[in-house]
Amino acid sequence: MISEIEKIPTTDLIKIYSQILAELKNRQAIRTKNLIGDMGEYLVIDHYNKTPGLAKLTIAPPGTKSIDAISREGKRYAIKSTSSNLTGVFYGLNSPESSEPNLQIFDYVVIAQFGDNFDIFRIIELTWNQFLKHKRWHSVMRAWNITVSKNVLAESKIIFDK
Repeated sequence: MISEIEKIPTTDLIKIYSQILAELKNRQAIRTKNLIGDMGEYLVIDHYNKTPGLAKLTIAPPGTKSIDAISREGKRYAIKSTSSNLTGVFYGLNSPESSEPNLQIFDYVVIAQFGDNFDIFRIIELTWNQFLKHKRWHSVMRAWNITVSKNVLAESKIIFDK
């Protein structure tokens, strides 16, 4: 069927897509309609748990702010997924105008980069201090994000690189 997908009418593809989303939710591979974000969380946690030497992670409870996973040791992980070099935003931190120090809201940020076929081609991990060093202000969203640049890659822990 996949090889003949171009023959399926568009309205049927939309129905199939909604059925796929429902099944992914049923299998707990996604939790919301944020497909890239949820798939990234699922695949990152799966990769960490299957890879010797990496932290064993569990998904954070629904409604938990600023983090997506927790290690057995109690370390807090924020997971961001992107199909480009720019992550989504991190809320919960002070704006650049603030003189107040930022409270540490996670221990690590993990960035999963997706290719064109929803396959992860890179997973990197940054410590809280590395995040603080490389974060950039997104003035429209009024929050911070990370650009996966050569400097970020050089300083991050490369977890997976296809």
